Amino acid sequence: MSSRPPSPPPRLPGYEYEQLLGSGGFADVFLYRQFRPQRRVAIKVLLSNVLDESVRRLFDAEANVMAQMSTHPSIVTIHQAEVSDDHRPYIVMEYCPRPNYGLRFRKERITVAEALRVGVQIAGAVETAHRAGILHRDIKPANILVTDYNRPALTDFGISIATAKGEDVEDSQGMSIPWSPPEFFADPPRADVRSDVFSLAATVYSLLAGRTPFERRGQRNTASDLIHRISAEPLQALDRPDVPAELNRVLSIAMAKDPAGRYDTALAFGRGLQQVELALSLPVTQMDVLDDRAAPVSQGEDDDEMDLHTRIRKVATVDPDSGGATGTGPAPRLDPFAGVAPALGAPAGTGPGGPAAAPGMPSDGSGESTLLRPAGAALAPASPAPLAAETGEDGAEQKQPTTAWPFVTLAAVLIVVLGVGATLGARYFLVPEPDPIATTQINVPVTKQEAPGEPTDIEFQIISSGEGTEKTGRIKVSWEPPAGYTQEDHYLVRWKDLPEQYTDRYGAQIDVYGHNSHVLEIPPQLSPLCVEVQTVNPNGAASAPVEECLEIG
Repeated sequence: MSSRPPSPPPRLPGYEYEQLLGSGGFADVFLYRQFRPQRRVAIKVLLSNVLDESVRRLFDAEANVMAQMSTHPSIVTIHQAEVSDDHRPYIVMEYCPRPNYGLRFRKERITVAEALRVGVQIAGAVETAHRAGILHRDIKPANILVTDYNRPALTDFGISIATAKGEDVEDSQGMSIPWSPPEFFADPPRADVRSDVFSLAATVYSLLAGRTPFERRGQRNTASDLIHRISAEPLQALDRPDVPAELNRVLSIAMAKDPAGRYDTALAFGRGLQQVELALSLPVTQMDVLDDRAAPVSQGEDDDEMDLHTRIRKVATVDPDSGGATGTGPAPRLDPFAGVAPALGAPAGTGPGGPAAAPGMPSDGSGESTLLRPAGAALAPASPAPLAAETGEDGAEQKQPTTAWPFVTLAAVLIVVLGVGATLGARYFLVPEPDPIATTQINVPVTKQEAPGEPTDIEFQIISSGEGTEKTGRIKVSWEPPAGYTQEDHYLVRWKDLPEQYTDRYGAQIDVYGHNSHVLEIPPQLSPLCVEVQTVNPNGAASAPVEECLEIG
């Protein structure tokens, strides 16, 4: 939420205003109800005082880009773009009512499965934009909305540019520093498809870490500090016990300092996340890519079936398996990222000398070869033993040789018994008793966290009193943070003793992150008008509410 007061919502034919959704540097987003067809929509409105023609061109370009991309299931849909009666351009978009990931990643623990699913689906959206010649340049958690069907949807192409202009980026205005790659801060700044790969990986990292990738808890985290760490300091591995080494490796490759060390495409990054899903035995997320170019891209010798299925002119589902023909397949490729992050779990026997013998093939050594069969395959039938006596050439009956299997069975049983007895004896008499395995207590009551300090110096600034053409008045509430306030803390702001029928319109309570002020609509016929502000830390402990009452003459 921007610290400036929001602009008044415009009167739009066919729409009824409901509430403010958010504010940015150059625009506000409002919730409207559309009359025909009936639905709720989010409308982004450019501020009336924005006279910069470059900003207006960016706003128009955003509408065109999102309209071009909005058929993708993981990109927010655009319904309409017009100019209001008071000459403000606006964009009518799909309304995504669930909290976006910018609000969620600091407040709750997002599972590895959800982070992987979101990363794969948004990778398909970013790959689709790249194939259409568009760089997003501002991928971050707050720009990933969540639809009614719990599907992530990428939005805010406001500072996107054509891929051909990546080497001609004027500046980094409007970009979000915590998720930006190092080349954005170079002189001159640069951008290409690998820059979006970095930002998408940084977003997945944030969902799992509960903080931005180069933010350090307990240290200073100013813009200059973050830029220095992004440009010079290595990425710290995620220390969550449920994050596997494979995922840390994928993220370290995607966020390499040198763009040449990263995945070349968002598709390749998405496939890396799918491989992590396979390693964790999770359902593999489908990745949708739309390639609407005139002709398919020529395939190289090393391209596999997955690439062939995605580089077509219609939406294709990306298969996480790199599948090939059974039997003799293509030769294994060298790991192109071995210099960026070490390979995981290299099998013994592989190396410069070549791979080990394939399963099911006879080994070259003197040992006995092993034939592997699929599970459930029937063994070859053995030749049946003769049931009757055979006759020789002279017609005389010949005796069958004595069957040896009873003796073989008895010998095998004796060997097994002796082996088990020897093993148990050696364990009992020779092997020392192992140390007890360390255990961790569970369901132990956690010590209650100390409540944060209370905000101070609450002040009001009346923006409008609700007279004239305005339905309700608005005030700006500001306060001073308590001692020891950190970036992980936030505030709760609410009207005191708000009647139940007002909660939908004016909100029972509002979470405020990163600011010490907020604009509230004044409920009519509420007396006295008192506001309560609390400080809340990441553990959920809250300070006592601080109350201040408003007097309107």
